[in-house]
Amino acid sequence: MSDPKTPVNWDALEAKPEFRQLLSRKARFIMSATVFFMAYYLALPVLVGWFPELMKTQVLGKVNLAYVFALSQFVMAWVIAFIYVRKAASWDKEAATVIQDQH
Repeated sequence: MSDPKTPVNWDALEAKPEFRQLLSRKARFIMSATVFFMAYYLALPVLVGWFPELMKTQVLGKVNLAYVFALSQFVMAWVIAFIYVRKAASWDKEAATVIQDQH
């Protein structure tokens, strides 16, 4: 086990293929999740604008499809956050291994 006070040589760490692969996987996930969420978020105004009659369809009493879709965006935000937290924990473990090998 290394001394936590020992400074990390960040230039050498950045040059390691494992570190670059970790950053690449992290960036791919974040970009994919962002694109997916933005498409999901922007789908509501697009659907309401282009298909207003469809979105007025009542699905639960007087609650229409537009409201259900809008509420689903809150659920989707929490799902994406949950998935991100799980992925971030695995990235943290990988980063710790890469940094530990650096000392």
